[in-house]
Amino acid sequence: MRSFLGRDILGLKHWERMEYDHVFEVCDELAPIARRRRNSEMLKDKILVVAFYQPSTRTRLSTEAAMHRLGGHVVGFADAKMTRAGDFYQESIKDTVHMLEYYGDVIAMRHFQQGAPAEAAQWASVPVINCGDGWGEHPTQVLTDLYTIRNELGTLDGLHFLLVGDMRMRTMHSISYAMTQFDIEATYVAPPQMSLTPEFKTELQQMGLPFREADNVGDVISEADVIYMEPVVQADYTKAREEARGDRGRTPPQYQVTRKLLREKARRHAIVLHSLPRMDELLPDVDSTRHARYWIEAFNGVVLRMALLSLILGAME
Repeated sequence: MRSFLGRDILGLKHWERMEYDHVFEVCDELAPIARRRRNSEMLKDKILVVAFYQPSTRTRLSTEAAMHRLGGHVVGFADAKMTRAGDFYQESIKDTVHMLEYYGDVIAMRHFQQGAPAEAAQWASVPVINCGDGWGEHPTQVLTDLYTIRNELGTLDGLHFLLVGDMRMRTMHSISYAMTQFDIEATYVAPPQMSLTPEFKTELQQMGLPFREADNVGDVISEADVIYMEPVVQADYTKAREEARGDRGRTPPQYQVTRKLLREKARRHAIVLHSLPRMDELLPDVDSTRHARYWIEAFNGVVLRMALLSLILGAME
């Protein structure tokens, strides 16, 4: 297994099974710190630099909270327009990263440009964590998803995943790569214009993932152990920011998961995950059902990022 010390976390395409297992073992060890709402001193001499060129609630705050829980410090920006990277000068990633690497020990970056964190890693002398890059990948979110599933269902093997939403999403890419390392079958449900591309399907086939596509959630939800959702009413992730408009549209019923559908067709043990924010594909009345696990992920997201930071910065092996 490759060492995590000093390692960039850019995507999950090339991760091996034992790497997932090791990260989750470290999560289990560190979870009591977060659960007690106490801070340790594991990273008391380390600084996290956050460079978020796109809006974020969960990813940025959970990454910062993770560093604080480990006793570290946080600097950075959550709005590139308030920096020289996003104003009149539009400073290059290279120039920005050459500065940021002197301000901390690890950089967490979200960017609207696919591949931007990978480019940053080429120039930085400190590790870079991809916190979402355009339509690319979102490894820390999907690691949180998988850790949640493992905790809730006791395993990641022998499960059937139902993935609903826009298959161009970075989370859909990362979780698809991750599923290839486990005994998982997948069913994808998406509008035609948001479905898996032929190139991505070929890639997943070559990586050995058993999957199929369906047109309607209601036709296949009874087979699912995990219902993994993203919106189909979607912002353009290639933009730094896209403001809400009055004509956003509504989610067609074949891509919605409702309380009624879960009650009538879902397996009793099935769990629903959503990286959030949501539109009307997942209504609030699902929140109080036994299936909802997206709030638990808020806690698990802190624990998962604690594990990554501690491994990358050498506090854990």
